[in-house]
Amino acid sequence: MPHALFSPTRWLSALALAGLLHGAAQAQTLALVSSEKDNAITVIRLADLQLQAPIPTCKRPRHMQLSANRQQLLVACSDSAAADVIDLRSLTSVDRIPLSDDPEIFDLSPDGRTFYVSNEDDAALSIIDAASRKIVASVPVGREPEGVKVSADGRTVYVTSEVANSVHVIDTASRKLVKTIAVGQRPRRMALSPDGKELWVSNELGASISIISTAEQKVVHTLTLDLKGARASDITPVGLLIGRDGKRAYVAMGRANHVAFIDVASRQITERVLVGRRAWGLALSQDESRLYVVNGLSDDLTVVDVKAARALKSVPVGRVPHTVVLY
Repeated sequence: MPHALFSPTRWLSALALAGLLHGAAQAQTLALVSSEKDNAITVIRLADLQLQAPIPTCKRPRHMQLSANRQQLLVACSDSAAADVIDLRSLTSVDRIPLSDDPEIFDLSPDGRTFYVSNEDDAALSIIDAASRKIVASVPVGREPEGVKVSADGRTVYVTSEVANSVHVIDTASRKLVKTIAVGQRPRRMALSPDGKELWVSNELGASISIISTAEQKVVHTLTLDLKGARASDITPVGLLIGRDGKRAYVAMGRANHVAFIDVASRQITERVLVGRRAWGLALSQDESRLYVVNGLSDDLTVVDVKAARALKSVPVGRVPHTVVLY
């Protein structure tokens, strides 16, 4: 029998069915923000930006992602060495999946059956079978791996190494490291273009974005980030997104307290929007009219009007917020 994480009917009961339609409608309007210091998920109703009851979770929640069936929220808890499973109908924790020590960033195979987790302490990528809950392989990579990104076809996993200043390319069939690509200083997060031809990598201490051709497996352009009045050392990009049409990218500029809008074709910054302190994680609304920015030092979430390129409002969230997911 498949693991419960991938069998959403297990969580449905006669008692839950009565409230299912109402719960689903409400859930579609939520922002969920992990709080490293509060061991909780902040819940924000996006219609009016009102805080709802927080969701208790495991210790030091960081990266979060929807499950393949979009019925659960998966939360990597660094101090619990586990992924908490939040049922999105009831907004409660329903399961825990053991992960490697100190997990921070993970990604899922397209079918949702495999976790790929960066294991900082062991300088490795842990590959975990969700059904058996076993680590089936560990692939050595550079020191302090963080970002993890699976290609749309599931054949390749990319892993950033903060110390090695590299992106490691891993073949999922053989579970072997096949290429190491030098990028900028302290690479953190990654975004794949919708056509899968480019991998964008944020370099936190390089104030730049490395753009990798996935076909050539090499850096084809380095985009330097700048901000009037800011020193290069203040520009510490982490969070990174590319819109669905592949025309615009967004990068959280860290301690520069701004988000940059980037025209993908020209590789030029078109807008810089002031948000909170240490802009960190990003999420786009379904219609891409709103950008939601987690600010790690001001402990808030800033809502940005994408068309007008301006911040609308900031909402307090938990202490040291890490990731925002919209549902």
